[in-house]
Amino acid sequence: MLKLWGRINSINVQKVLWALEELKLPCERTDAGLQFGVVNEPFYRKMNPNGRVPTIEDDGFILWESNAIVRYLSAKHGVGALCPDDPRARADADRWMDWTTSTVAPAITPVFWGLIRTPPEKRNMAAIEADAQKAAQAFQVLEQSLEGRDYVAGRNFTMGDIPLGAFVYRWYALDVKRPTLARVEAYYRRLQQRPAYKKHVMLPLS
Repeated sequence: MLKLWGRINSINVQKVLWALEELKLPCERTDAGLQFGVVNEPFYRKMNPNGRVPTIEDDGFILWESNAIVRYLSAKHGVGALCPDDPRARADADRWMDWTTSTVAPAITPVFWGLIRTPPEKRNMAAIEADAQKAAQAFQVLEQSLEGRDYVAGRNFTMGDIPLGAFVYRWYALDVKRPTLARVEAYYRRLQQRPAYKKHVMLPLS
């Protein structure tokens, strides 16, 4: 059975758990990171020298980096579904995974840390609001790109929606000012109809 190390409140672990659920793949998960430790133990650092989560072990194959894990699982178990078999559609899904990492995550992550993991008396609200505005600008790009599309790569749900969908939840769960984006909001509603999304992503922020 596939093994996964990571805590359920990590957005990067949530991506992997969501993908596994969509693919109906069981896994043996071990809590790791933050209060659970593990990531600095020698056996873990041998697997993942970064000392971060998630890490998977699949029949002797070790892999870290959440987007790489989602791609691997999708290519191994979901060709024609999570992993489009058409090269252009697959590249489209890949594009949105990379865009989430390069553009959305750097804007939302400081907002999340500022509002959820920083005591109120230590919060830099000016910085938090500035980062929230950057996130809003990023989601304007998604708003435009969803014209005529149900999901980021077209009509069908793919691996491209998994990293982005995890951050969309955080965007709507955080107490920030958000512009009205009709297509993004409709996209979020479609994601909420997926049981795996509700189970693994739509958790209280902590």
